[in-house]
Amino acid sequence: MIQLGQYPVASHVIAHVSDTHLLGGGRPLYGQVDTIEHLAQAMAQLERSSAKPQAIVFTGDLADLGEPDAYERLREIVEPAAARMGAQLIWVMGNHDERIEYSRQLFDEESEAPQDRVYDVNGLRIISFDTTVPGYHHGEITDDQLDWLADVLASPAKHGSILAIHHPPIPTPMLEAMGMLELRDQPRLAEVLRGSDVRAILAGHLHYSTHSTFAGIPVSVASATCYTLDLSAEDSLLSGVDFGQSVNVVHVYDEQIVHSIIPVGDTPEVSGFPASALAQLEAMTAEERLEAFSSKNSTFNVAEEESSGQA
Repeated sequence: MIQLGQYPVASHVIAHVSDTHLLGGGRPLYGQVDTIEHLAQAMAQLERSSAKPQAIVFTGDLADLGEPDAYERLREIVEPAAARMGAQLIWVMGNHDERIEYSRQLFDEESEAPQDRVYDVNGLRIISFDTTVPGYHHGEITDDQLDWLADVLASPAKHGSILAIHHPPIPTPMLEAMGMLELRDQPRLAEVLRGSDVRAILAGHLHYSTHSTFAGIPVSVASATCYTLDLSAEDSLLSGVDFGQSVNVVHVYDEQIVHSIIPVGDTPEVSGFPASALAQLEAMTAEERLEAFSSKNSTFNVAEEESSGQA
């Protein structure tokens, strides 16, 4: 496929999935949310998309109660899809996960220590950093973890680093209640990250998509595949709804990173062009493509407008 715009192909493509919240036995969350089906749907859409990720990062809350069977079901859904896509799997601890079962079920080891790991994805370093506090839902980072992270970042990676954590180090003005469950002592983390080769921070926890910066680094929070939080709800401190789930795709370029959102769920198409149109465009010169696809009077656009105007 030729490039139709001015940018080259991204050097790296990373899928970003968060907050699957699976329960043992495949039972529904809150008795009604089919987290298994939502995750399977998300993976199917990711697989059929043009993303073709080299890695899939899951930023925590993989299991709702840390049950062994929940992690087993997670692997049963995710691993075959990742293998078909040729994508490396990168797991991150969340506050609903339990370190012993998380480490046992996903890494064949048993540990109560923070689950911090480093991955190399064709020269792009992805750091899975554990911000969880055993027995609590807010986030904290120990002195030893900060020292470890500083040591890792002391040597720059070929294509830079991405920090993957569960608790996002950003304000939550649309949902003030989440401030009680935020990552504490954030300035200490900022000291370690500022001036490093970290190009992006991926996070979850909030159950809605949002973006910010931290220590000068872009932060992208993926929504959840289980359920989301309604930011327009009235008379509710928190309002979880079985709607609006999504996954993110991260495209890494030499000087930029692009975060895109894929809504989860099959919906009716109301406009568009068939895949065959791409072959027609590729056969044209750049000038012909501009006239065909950009001009309001082109065959492409006139046909689209006529279709949209039909009763």
